[in-house]
Amino acid sequence: MARFIIRRIGLSILVLMGVLVIMFAVMRAAPVDPVTQYAGIRATEEQRAEVRTLLGLDKPVVVQMGVYIKNFFTGDWGASLMTKRPVIDDIADTLPYTLDLIILSVILTLLIGIPLGVISAVRKDRWPDHASRVLAVGLISIPAFWLALALQYVFSGKLGVLPLSGAHATEIALGDPITKITGFPLIDSLITGNLSAFGDYVAHLVLPVASMTGIGLAGAQRITRSTMVETLTEEYIVAKRSYGLPERRVQYRHGLKNSIGPVITSTAVFAASMIVTTFLIES
Repeated sequence: MARFIIRRIGLSILVLMGVLVIMFAVMRAAPVDPVTQYAGIRATEEQRAEVRTLLGLDKPVVVQMGVYIKNFFTGDWGASLMTKRPVIDDIADTLPYTLDLIILSVILTLLIGIPLGVISAVRKDRWPDHASRVLAVGLISIPAFWLALALQYVFSGKLGVLPLSGAHATEIALGDPITKITGFPLIDSLITGNLSAFGDYVAHLVLPVASMTGIGLAGAQRITRSTMVETLTEEYIVAKRSYGLPERRVQYRHGLKNSIGPVITSTAVFAASMIVTTFLIES
């Protein structure tokens, strides 16, 4: 067991190193000049030379890659070309918002997707099953950015009931901001009793969370349905029916209980897909 764990850790490190090398190569191949981005288009040659030295671009490529990998593992990720702040500080400020989106979306995905899958399984080949499957196929076929734009158009553009973008209204951000304690706006607004900021932040979460949940629950519905349909045909389930147990008890107490494992296991997959979707939704 220990050998297996060590081998998996070693393999993970090799994969991470490979990803870092690929990322470095992609950035080197990008048409954007980091010196121009950092110094500006009106910088003199002396200023450009100083920036090139500051960024380490005057060193050989192999040395640059070595420094890049070392800085990654030591947390020295440099300064953002846009904000001029340390990248690690920018991530620390924005990561809680991303985690709020992912956590809420995963929770709603399971809370909505599992019941839809159960209904589809126990009403197999009847109209609830067909409706649930059509909904799942439709949602999984829609690009995340298109669904987000459609929701923005309807609920913000046409109905005007939800904010279009951002995380806070201007009057909240300037007049009654959330005091940072944990860094998570939902938790901090509740701890400090800032209910106006809490309600405003929740309103800003509705559209992005709905977009991400809509994409994710299709997978939860399909996995729940397939596993539960298979479980309900198992011999021990047939035996439970032969004992005269009520069908609802067989379906939910025994069928669902033994079908939920693969769905919970797939939560990691849902979370990973949410991370990818978040980049599209937040942009």
